[in-house]
Amino acid sequence: MSQTLSASTLLAVPMAPLAGAVLAGIFGTKFGGNWIGRRLSHSLTILGVFIAFILSAMTLKSVALDGARFNETIYTWMVVGDMRMQIGFLVDGLTAMMMCVVTFVSLMVHIYTIGYMEEDEGYNRFFSYISLFTFSMLMLVMSNNLLQLFFGWEGVGLMSYLLIGFWFNKPTAVFANMKAFLVNRVGDFGFILGIALIIAFTGTLNYTEIFAQKAELAKLSFPGTEWMLVTVICICLFVGAMAKSAQFPLHVWLPDSMEGPTPISALIHAATMVTAGIFMVARMSPLFELSDTALNFVLVIGAITALFMGLLGVIQNDIKRVVAYSTLSQLGYMTVALGASAYSVAVFHLMTHAFFKALLFLGAGSVIMGMHHNQDIRWMGGLRKYMPITWITSLLGSLALIGAPLFAGFYSKDSIIEAVYESHLPGAGFATFAVLGGVFLTAFYSFRLYFLVFHGAERYDQNPDAHHDAHHGHGKEEHKPHESPWVVTVPLILLAIPSVVIGFMTIEPMLYGDFFKDSIFINLEKHAAMEEMAKLFHGPVQMALHGLMTMPFWLALFGVASAYYMYMVNPALPAAIKTRFQPIYTLLENKYYLDWFNENVISRAARALGVGLWKGGDEAVIDGALVNGSWKGVAWVSGVIRRVQTGYLYHYALVMILGVFVLMTYFVWLK
Repeated sequence: MSQTLSASTLLAVPMAPLAGAVLAGIFGTKFGGNWIGRRLSHSLTILGVFIAFILSAMTLKSVALDGARFNETIYTWMVVGDMRMQIGFLVDGLTAMMMCVVTFVSLMVHIYTIGYMEEDEGYNRFFSYISLFTFSMLMLVMSNNLLQLFFGWEGVGLMSYLLIGFWFNKPTAVFANMKAFLVNRVGDFGFILGIALIIAFTGTLNYTEIFAQKAELAKLSFPGTEWMLVTVICICLFVGAMAKSAQFPLHVWLPDSMEGPTPISALIHAATMVTAGIFMVARMSPLFELSDTALNFVLVIGAITALFMGLLGVIQNDIKRVVAYSTLSQLGYMTVALGASAYSVAVFHLMTHAFFKALLFLGAGSVIMGMHHNQDIRWMGGLRKYMPITWITSLLGSLALIGAPLFAGFYSKDSIIEAVYESHLPGAGFATFAVLGGVFLTAFYSFRLYFLVFHGAERYDQNPDAHHDAHHGHGKEEHKPHESPWVVTVPLILLAIPSVVIGFMTIEPMLYGDFFKDSIFINLEKHAAMEEMAKLFHGPVQMALHGLMTMPFWLALFGVASAYYMYMVNPALPAAIKTRFQPIYTLLENKYYLDWFNENVISRAARALGVGLWKGGDEAVIDGALVNGSWKGVAWVSGVIRRVQTGYLYHYALVMILGVFVLMTYFVWLK
């Protein structure tokens, strides 16, 4: 262990946000008597996250420049036989990068929240929740064992439930947070089965000890089948990632989670909760490399998510939902990279995406504030002159998202497409088509939103809600859009900077250097995608120049041009296309009928099964047969025996004679 990383410093990283959360959550709410006001509540929580960010940045510097590492147990919770349940930290390149991303984005969201939640009654409670969320995510990414990983995993799940349903008097928010909770329970069932199988066959929860036994695990079959045990383990673990990182078909909770306040959309859906599954698979790369079946499953699921969620983004009119479907699609890209054994590329895209997606969500929130809480992009337009900072930062975020050369998203997205192309798994052909199709879709829906919001005619006065306000004495002048306060615009500017430059600065060490050398394992003999890409890489500038001649660039350009023509030049065209292709539009509007299927088939089947187990199993078998049946049986036997007990001696003598006769007959028969 390097002396430059101390256990106490690392422990302070998650503990600082936890302290802020506890102080604001107890003393800043009715629960603790409202001892501290709004200013102190947000100051304490922001200070906690700021301390965590500074310590994370120092840790990253030590890891990247000095080669420092840390892998030790902090606290032993319990010992069961030979298995030790512990709290411990593993800090390497992967962890240090995640710590910085989580704390920086969280810090920006905390500052932004001061402006966005200014008028909300639950102001202090909100700050407590987001700090607690940050603590849970840090415990997840810093863990050196599956127990702590699972604790953080469930922690971010719980906090997402509380944050999505933050406005608990709003029925749609309550429905959305319950949906998120239930879908994540489905994924967690698979995740905990995977952990249980690892414990059963390795006897440990510690990453290092598990990976040391990978050769033995690779030789084992799942009991009673011919399946490779490691394939079953990896697919079970990935089912957990499918729910947490919103992969098809367990993605249905994420669009509805837009019911929560906008800062939560940025925190949950940019750098933290939804990337937990991507991080987990990258961390478990030594196991996933043992199973081509599991990798192919990951690849195909990611490709389906990248393509089909992008299609849904095209028809959305709610500004936050467009960005939410964009998140789903980009998570699909990360998952595709995992399936292609390009784990470092997946994590690289996770990092770049965290910055520009947080920027886009917070930019959307700034627009919502400027538009007096209108979220429908059809009633916007021309905001560029009213909201210049929001406009320019949103443009930069959109360019990063579509992969414009030199922007952060270009380096990570093009690397994913290249990795899939170099992969030789059976699903690589479909995945290549999906990620290329996704490039066009991403460019189209991103700039559809951009043009409708910031360019063209001003439509905010045509909004039916605006007319409603006008009848109540509010004129058009009062409802003109306005730029957001500095606590909103400063985070936008600070997020826009890495959205532009972080890919250019870090691609070489993260993908082709030694940054992840002891974090991520790839079997280059079987999966040579990264090796092939390294041969073709000649620096970030050369990659950007070459990118101008590749298919992804032209597809993105075509997507932007299509959006411009359809929404700026010929706005009647989208309506005509909708009329012409109404069945397809209806399918997309109903989100492939997955919600209908879940509510009408799966929910009813689950209810029928539950009622059947209740009526048939509990009432009929357990209560009826075992509990009531046993005493009824005893009562019946007692009733029969009671009739024999007459008290007359000659009756007993007759029974004895009959008994002797039966025994004699039996023994004679045996001979």
